[in-house]
Amino acid sequence: MNSRENLKLIFGNHLPKSAIQYCLDLWEKEPFNFQVSQSRKTKLGDFRYRRDRKIQTITINRDLNPYQFLLTYIHEVAHLYAFTKFSININPHGIEWKSTFQELLFPILKDEIFPLDILIPLRKHMQNPKASSAADLFLMKEMSKYDQKNELAKDLFLSDLKPGNRFLLSGREFEKGETRRTRVLCLEVKSGKKFLITQMAKVKLQE
Repeated sequence: MNSRENLKLIFGNHLPKSAIQYCLDLWEKEPFNFQVSQSRKTKLGDFRYRRDRKIQTITINRDLNPYQFLLTYIHEVAHLYAFTKFSININPHGIEWKSTFQELLFPILKDEIFPLDILIPLRKHMQNPKASSAADLFLMKEMSKYDQKNELAKDLFLSDLKPGNRFLLSGREFEKGETRRTRVLCLEVKSGKKFLITQMAKVKLQE
């Protein structure tokens, strides 16, 4: 298991400085193994309760900006706290987790921790938090402003394109169609097949 000093060093590289002490305090109240993971396309962080282990494990993607890293950390710690308090038979993203997530995030839901442009949609999001913050389009757009400046950061969100626009995603060319709630029905140009793609997908617009 991590030592406090080891965890403090990790947090120093990934969290807003003003949130480090609070995150350490959460770890000390309910210790767990913490690992920084390579980027995963399907999730930002991970926690799975293991009956055969006394000490559980939380992982978070290393490429998240400090505010997304912090939100993901609290999200995953809330899973651990909820399972510990209410039993492992609860719905992973049910009312017990939601109330625990709200309880843990509330003390740092202020402008000393988060920039105002993130804080406003985050406060709204936390009124009824979803299983993934990535499902909240407005929040994720504000979060993305603080991503590292790389080639991916120059991409657009699929939601920013107009119907009929063509774009590249994972090396494949698509044409944007109608939006269905949180996903967009898109035509893959080469195969003629249609796919539902999340509005939050980062894409390259084809001129």
